[in-house]
This record gives sequence, structure tokens and C-alpha cells, in this order.
Amino acid sequence: MNPLGRFSDRAADYVKYRPSYPAAAIDAILEGLGEPSQLTAADIGAGTGISSRSLAERGVRVLAVEPNAEMRQAAAPHTLVEFRAGTSEATNLPDQSLDLVVCFQSFHWFNPVLTLPEFRRILKPSGRLAVVWNLRDRADALTLGYTEIVKSASNSHPAEKRARAIDPILASSDFTDVRSSEFAHKQDVDLAGLIGRAKSASYIPNSGHHLQKIISDLTELYQAHCGDRGFVSLVYKTKVYLAARADF
Repeated sequence: MNPLGRFSDRAADYVKYRPSYPAAAIDAILEGLGEPSQLTAADIGAGTGISSRSLAERGVRVLAVEPNAEMRQAAAPHTLVEFRAGTSEATNLPDQSLDLVVCFQSFHWFNPVLTLPEFRRILKPSGRLAVVWNLRDRADALTLGYTEIVKSASNSHPAEKRARAIDPILASSDFTDVRSSEFAHKQDVDLAGLIGRAKSASYIPNSGHHLQKIISDLTELYQAHCGDRGFVSLVYKTKVYLAARADF
């Protein structure tokens, strides 16, 4: 589960094929925090900045903390996004300097015992933590088929099991008032996009006969569902968890 180097050879696929997040999820994260242009957020495990730019487009100043140099270098620039090297356990950010800490599709990689006190340290007393996942909707036939292919190919990698990843926040003394919301989302992809989406996952083989089997299986799945549209839709439930910084 060590994430520090495992995405190094996935940056290009990550940029091209990872899904964005629904506008309603960004609304929920920012609700009640005040004028976005007055906010400073840290996006921890920012990857190539998909989520950072979503916040910056609302006017939020974002410090995108990402340990992987290849991911930082692959990120598209935005005037309100500043990439920095760092980890969830050692962000190198000042005490009580942030209105918002966000983790999009990243919290399950972190060591919560060391990470949550660090998040509390860098948040202002009024600060908020937001943890977000795009979870694949198994009620959709195409998405279920994709999930089964990826799960088999990854040998049921722990990163595929995120249902309990929120538990450390629920049990933490560093954060309180945890609440959740869910939003519908989808990602329209052609065949190259479906294959690229799978290859962007760090636990999917990136060469050899195992990769060829994945490509074959995804091609068969795509052809069974695309019809005349020329694309298929991966369907997500975007889960947003919000928590307030605890006062000791």
C-alpha cells in the first residue's frame, strides 16, 4: 500500500483518463466556509491536480501536496494552484494556516494515526476536513463488469476496498461532527478511455500477458454495452465526508 512511487509510470494515463468530480460535491465541500476567494485549501495526495483545479475554478487558493514528482510534473497549471512536495504525515505547511484540507481519492493510502494529527495541526480552529471518493456503482451493469475485471486483475488489491477507510476519522479525537453526502456522477469513455482508466490504477499490470488479458476483457465488455453510441458510461457514487477540527 506504499503510494510514494507506485504512480510514477501512470501519470500520463492519470491525466487523460481519471474522472473529475460532480459540481454538487464541490458545492457541499465549500458550503458554509465563506467567500471561496478568501479560502486557502490543501489538497493532500493531489495527484495531477484534478481536484485541485476543481476547487481553484471556484476561486479557492489551493496548495496541492503530492509526494510523487512524476505526478506533479504531469499536472496542468492553474494560477490558483501551487504544487508542493510533501506527504499526508509531513505536509510541511504552517500551523493553523488552512481553511480546508481535502483528500480526493487518496485517504485510503494514508496512515491515519500519523495523518489525522497533522491535518488538525495545519487547519485553523474553524477549519474543515473533506474526504472524497468516486465509488463505482455496482448497480450499473457496465460498471459492475468493469469492477469485476479490475478486481480480478488486481488480485483484490486493498485499494479496491474503501468502504471502511473512513473508520479512522469516525474514531479520531482530532475531528468531530463527521457527516456524509452522496452524489451521482458518470464518466463517458470510448474504448481507449475504458482501457486507459484501468491502466491509471497503480495496482493494474502495465505490461505482459496479464495486461493483454485485461485489454481483451475490457474490449469484450465495451462491445457488449456501447451499442451505436461509440462510448460507454462508468457510473459512480461520489461520497463526500466532512469533519470539523476538534477543540481540545
